[in-house]
Amino acid sequence: MAAPTISETLGAFVAGLDLDRVDAAVRHRATLLLMDSIGVALASASLSFGHIAAAALAEVERGASPVIGSAERLTVRDAALVNGMLIHGIDFDDTSIYGRVHPSSACVPGALALGAHLKASGAQMLAAYIAGLEGAIRLGAVAQGGFQKRGFHPSGVIGVFGGTFVAGRLLGLDAHRLAMAQGIAYSAAAGNQEFTTEMAWTKRFHPGWAATAGITAATLAKGGFTGPLMPYEGRFGLYRLYLGAVEGGFDYARATADLGARWLLQDISVKPLAACYFNIPLIDAAARAARESGISADKVAEIRVLVPEAAIATVCEPRDAKRRPADGYTAQFSAYFATATGFLTGGFTLADIAPDRLTDPAILALADKVTYAADPETSFPAHYGGAVSVRATDGRSFTVREDIDRGSPQRPLSETEMMEKFLRNAELIFPPRRAREALDLILGVARLSDVSRLAEILAAPETRPGATRL
Repeated sequence: MAAPTISETLGAFVAGLDLDRVDAAVRHRATLLLMDSIGVALASASLSFGHIAAAALAEVERGASPVIGSAERLTVRDAALVNGMLIHGIDFDDTSIYGRVHPSSACVPGALALGAHLKASGAQMLAAYIAGLEGAIRLGAVAQGGFQKRGFHPSGVIGVFGGTFVAGRLLGLDAHRLAMAQGIAYSAAAGNQEFTTEMAWTKRFHPGWAATAGITAATLAKGGFTGPLMPYEGRFGLYRLYLGAVEGGFDYARATADLGARWLLQDISVKPLAACYFNIPLIDAAARAARESGISADKVAEIRVLVPEAAIATVCEPRDAKRRPADGYTAQFSAYFATATGFLTGGFTLADIAPDRLTDPAILALADKVTYAADPETSFPAHYGGAVSVRATDGRSFTVREDIDRGSPQRPLSETEMMEKFLRNAELIFPPRRAREALDLILGVARLSDVSRLAEILAAPETRPGATRL
């Protein structure tokens, strides 16, 4: 008898996942990650891109499904698409260092939109979400960072399988049809890094489209549509085709090793700052340097940042464009702007990427003094780390290293810090009472009898007086 394929093994795992037998710590961690993702989506709903997307899709077809932070009603798949854009839209969402993916951005949208449409219980939605996270991280880990090197965006390429696991579980697919669904989803595995050329909005699109494609793949499989059973290890499988024909650059075993015994979702990192992960250690180091060195901004001759080689194309180049970010999204991916902001303000918030901050003379003047080099001591990809060296005009120098990134499994945010992050984000569009009501529902999600109640609370049009939409 032939050994099961990867898709068959993962399909059996998703179909057979018993939430009551999942360790309580794993369930609790997943609940906190769900909370964090929804909070980020609410923060994104204070910006323009989500409203533009929802309004554009509504021009084609409206539906009954709520959209996070919006009064629009869309079809189930379009609601998942927009919610995915919102979760990933300000790069404040969670990250797996194993899979190099933002797993929740492709898993939460389908869990919420399809779960609400089906009137699934909170426990059913949580089980689907856990299955999607674990499957996506493992499939991403197989590539060992290879997708980015080839110009693909793994949150789209791999996210489609996470979205398929979520949808397949909610739709009640058996192991065989879940395997078929993965084969169908493979034809929709997409996402490239061309957005980095001009920081276009398409990066936001990838996880939402992955969630939408996952719903489509699972629905087709449920109806009897067939897909190849070896989308991963086949002759034209994902890794050979996307990463090149030479074996050795990927490790199939990572997809299923200790499946159900070791939960990689427990090591998902949660961002403490609204910036690209490569910039977070630089912001923290710059803030420490400003506090501890006694060097004031007007006395700075140079700030030299050390970053992993892999970060240079993302946050350091092209240098001129990064030093003068044209919009907030570009600022989040600028080592120059982020480091200068961290030194001057002690942090980096959504307010720091508002239009008036992008032209702040003090920030831009300091950004002009930031240079970079590859960090010879980096532990990446084990950790996102970096260093900041400040040289004063009087010759003094001061160096701070951040070798283990804040929010990572080795330096996790506390539950209280995660709840505070949620409330700060939610209160950008909701009054405090509404934000707290949403928080309580999410924390008690496993006890909800109908997920549509949560979806409605999150979509309620009531907004905080004076809330702005940038």
